[in-house]
Amino acid sequence: MKLKKHILIVEDNELNRAILHDILEDEYDVLEAENGQVALDILKEYKENISLILLDVMMPVMDGYTFLDRLKEEGELSLIPVIVMTQGDSEEDEISALSHGATDFVPKPYRPRVILHRAASLIKFRETAALINQFQYDQLTGLYSKEFFYRKVREKLEENPEKEYCIISTNVENFKLYNDAFGRRAGDLLLQEGARDIIKTVGNDSISGRYGADRFMVLAEKNWEEKELEFYFTDAVENRPEKLKNVILKWGVYEITDRTVPVDQMCDRALLAADSIKGKYNQHVAFYDDTLREKLLREKAITDIMDTALVEGQFIVYLQPKYDLKKDCMAGAEALVRWIHPEWGFMSPGEFIPLFEKNGFIPNLDQNIWRQVCAKIREWKKKGYPSLPVSVNVSRADVYQLDLEKVLVELTKEYGIHPSELHLEITESAYAEDPSRIIHTVNRLRDQGFIIEMDDFGSGYSSLNMLNQMRMDILKLDMMFIRNEMKKPMEQSILRYIIDMSHGLGLRVVAEGVETLEQLERLRAFGCDYIQGYYYAKPMPIAEYEELLKVAK
Repeated sequence: MKLKKHILIVEDNELNRAILHDILEDEYDVLEAENGQVALDILKEYKENISLILLDVMMPVMDGYTFLDRLKEEGELSLIPVIVMTQGDSEEDEISALSHGATDFVPKPYRPRVILHRAASLIKFRETAALINQFQYDQLTGLYSKEFFYRKVREKLEENPEKEYCIISTNVENFKLYNDAFGRRAGDLLLQEGARDIIKTVGNDSISGRYGADRFMVLAEKNWEEKELEFYFTDAVENRPEKLKNVILKWGVYEITDRTVPVDQMCDRALLAADSIKGKYNQHVAFYDDTLREKLLREKAITDIMDTALVEGQFIVYLQPKYDLKKDCMAGAEALVRWIHPEWGFMSPGEFIPLFEKNGFIPNLDQNIWRQVCAKIREWKKKGYPSLPVSVNVSRADVYQLDLEKVLVELTKEYGIHPSELHLEITESAYAEDPSRIIHTVNRLRDQGFIIEMDDFGSGYSSLNMLNQMRMDILKLDMMFIRNEMKKPMEQSILRYIIDMSHGLGLRVVAEGVETLEQLERLRAFGCDYIQGYYYAKPMPIAEYEELLKVAK
């Protein structure tokens, strides 16, 4: 059964309401109000579900003209069509009604066929206009919809062939996290504020659209230099309202040099520029160029083949030995991943590791490396080689995406090795993100017998207080930290104090990136326990490490 549309009759005369009700009831669900105030109350209940209002002018409490003035202030409700009905039939009466916001005007006495025809026409017109409006505008922000934005940009470029334009893309940094933390309603309000902020920043003369989710797009005339735009957007961020101070917008700019490029591709290029600075909190603006395009195409190519590479065993383990400074002997190794692609050859970890951390693939890769290491430790034990531990890297994604304790315990049981033979290197940046979570995880792993190493200590994230909060076994000093300290006179270096403090907390210390005899001797003088670096050995294939293992003390 087809649902009837609602019509609201606002009329103080009960007989007139009854007449109108009889005219309309076969086609519509009829609601009645005896004055403007009651009508407003009904509107607040039914809202835009009311399709049409029939309004008398002369009423007690609130007359028709006052009702029309109040209706203008009600946002979406002001779009409901209103037919004014009066006893008079003068031009002045009609103009007065229309000037207050009425859509149409009919005189009394009522003519049923005229009223039904005009009601049907106005309702159909309103619904058609709503569909057009829905196509043209984003309902949440009021900006153009994506498809209509494309159309308006094409028209603007065709109308102004002599002017220079650019497409500017912007998105809200970490919007999904904001949405998850504060709820969808808060996220919607943030997008509305963001849309207003964008219009304020780029100006009303620009064409603005919502591209989807937290992404917005702008066509703006190019009347600035690149450096000027960077300063402009940075200044706009600094001068935002207080409630938007912590909202980070990333701007990507594509300067239109080839108007034969489809508008959607222009937008994609602006998006690529904005995406290239995600997570870079000191940079708000990026410009598209072919270098960026090649980089992003390369990243996409890597992403497309990463699963196949894992299945085909293209990721292999290299091992870099660690040496005991007190005993002058090899004390174990760190497992490092290398990717040998059948066509591209050796691929730098600096190229694919950050990408995998960003796209969420790193836990899959880490588990593959852990499995390879556990298999080798078991093999070495069967061959009677010295039982030296191997350190494996644990990323922050492993901590937050995996049941880390369960995965690692089951892995060591499967390969018949003791957890203490598998050292876990957890980068210090993971501690800064969610200290309570990582402390809990580390404590449970240590209870299972795993040896915990804090990796990259001194790289800029750590708190010395964390050393007192965290139960760990080994502190691993960052390579750049070591190099910087080596530039200072011995009496000014804080290395000695870091090492002494670590020993006082029951921690052993590993220094990585040791390349010279001078570095080695200073670290030995400061009491460092282990070193790792090119001075002794570079990362090497497993077969080469096994030759060292065979002769290890």
